[in-house]
Amino acid sequence: MTHTPSRPLSSRSARGTAAVAACAAVSLLASGCTGSDGADSDATTAGKAGGSGIKVALITHSAPDDAFWERVRKGAEAAAAKDGIDLAYESDPDAAGQAKLVREAVADKVDGIAVTLAKPEAMKGAVAAARAAGIPVVGLNSGIDAWKAGGLMQYFGQDESVAGRAVGDKLDSLRAKHALCVIHERGNVAVEARCAGVKKTFGGRTDLVYVDGTDEDALIESVAAALRQDPTIDEVVMNGAQFALAAVKSVKEAGSKAKIATFDLNNDIVKSVQSGDVQFAVDQQPYLQGYLAVDAFWLYKTNGNVSGGGEEPVLTGPAFVTKQNVASVAKYAANGTR
Repeated sequence: MTHTPSRPLSSRSARGTAAVAACAAVSLLASGCTGSDGADSDATTAGKAGGSGIKVALITHSAPDDAFWERVRKGAEAAAAKDGIDLAYESDPDAAGQAKLVREAVADKVDGIAVTLAKPEAMKGAVAAARAAGIPVVGLNSGIDAWKAGGLMQYFGQDESVAGRAVGDKLDSLRAKHALCVIHERGNVAVEARCAGVKKTFGGRTDLVYVDGTDEDALIESVAAALRQDPTIDEVVMNGAQFALAAVKSVKEAGSKAKIATFDLNNDIVKSVQSGDVQFAVDQQPYLQGYLAVDAFWLYKTNGNVSGGGEEPVLTGPAFVTKQNVASVAKYAANGTR
């Protein structure tokens, strides 16, 4: 089991614009904000010097040094700094290890836990323990079909089935005929849902291939082998920015003319879209996921807000990044926030 602890983060700097920032966050969730009547309240002063007194644990299934999850973390840190929240971030790609981290957060008596549900069944007991302790839990990024049944209060992320279907439609518009959807983590519900969505709407043929996402050399060779075996594949759909960059090497190694599309975005993918090495990327806005998940506790603790009413998820994607619009997000990607 790989355990990747991260340092606890304390953010207690003065923020005179906390109410404005909170209003902006709420507007993202389709809620209205009204002007201040001049009266101070807990909600407008929570982010000021001294902190809100709220302790939040963000626990993901990230592997070490994953650029995607650094974007999630940056968003969470920004919300914590604005709200005066004490934030602790930890991750473990092993589901049992992630569940253990949740139980440890419960033992630490945090005020809220934000968690990913890449493997929902493995997280059930830990989430139930948090609920039994009276600790609210929100979900982000993975588990859109499991968060309500698991008793989570809110969810922030992309509907991966919707995103996959959108990619299938996009491939049709690009006149692709044969797609290879590459799954780098067997059993990850989000990744599986994406490829299932592609297959559902794409008018051409969709094949699936499972590869080891922890071994880049093996991934490159597996994708190259699939391309050599079937030269009719004209589109390779990857499920992560770093995997798409590896697939560029696979295409070259196989001597294939296949195009590459990918879910998720980073600065290298922006450059690859600009150069044409990657045809398009689907941005689920991980920075926004981290920001909203942490800010949700501030809104809940200070004003009783529950985004989506606890009934509907708050969607952060999909947004397509193509050669035509990539310039509009390039500077944010360079900053590590897109």
